[in-house]
Amino acid sequence: MTTVLLVEDDPAISEPLARALGREGYDVRAHATGAEALADVRGVDLVVLDLGLPDMDGLDVAREIRAAGNRVPILILTARTDEVDMVVGLDAGADDYVTKPFDLDEVAARVEGLLRRAGRTQQAVSTVLQVADLTLDVDSHDVRRGGEEITLTNTEFELLRYLMENVGIVLSKQKILDAVWSYDFGGQVNVVELYISYLRKKIDADRPALIRTVRGAGYILREPQ
Repeated sequence: MTTVLLVEDDPAISEPLARALGREGYDVRAHATGAEALADVRGVDLVVLDLGLPDMDGLDVAREIRAAGNRVPILILTARTDEVDMVVGLDAGADDYVTKPFDLDEVAARVEGLLRRAGRTQQAVSTVLQVADLTLDVDSHDVRRGGEEITLTNTEFELLRYLMENVGIVLSKQKILDAVWSYDFGGQVNVVELYISYLRKKIDADRPALIRTVRGAGYILREPQ
């Protein structure tokens, strides 16, 4: 059974959400504090994480999960609606977010979408993609450039995989959004720009650029000229 770690201190939110996710067939482990969540995160399939926890900021919980090398998908629940807060949350390692108040069905749909994206790589045929000195192992999630290991979040990995599967092809922001995020983020193409910038910092930093911007058209991954 797929296990969801729900981290929310408000019973008025956590209890109905846990019931809704349970009806979808998930095994829900609920906690009210960040410390409890960090002690129980190992082995779960997805984390639903509130930012306003009583003992620590939810963003710090997300950062600690990622710092431990855990790539589990993280869905943030937040009352913060500013785009800057969204960017900070994604930078902390979250994969998606839902703003309060939210519809329980919307959260369930986001959970399903994140699990589907994470599960695609687990079901794929074993293969290693390579462009120049960049390699991506679909099964192990091992990504290297010039032999140096590069750590990516699930969403960064899926974005890079899509670019590498379409090497030499110009991909529009909307096409990337549809392929990698499906309906997540409500069709906001700015999330593509954000994650492209994340990838560039990890993949192209101090190296010949592989990810190129084609003005007015989108992005392309190709060997350095």
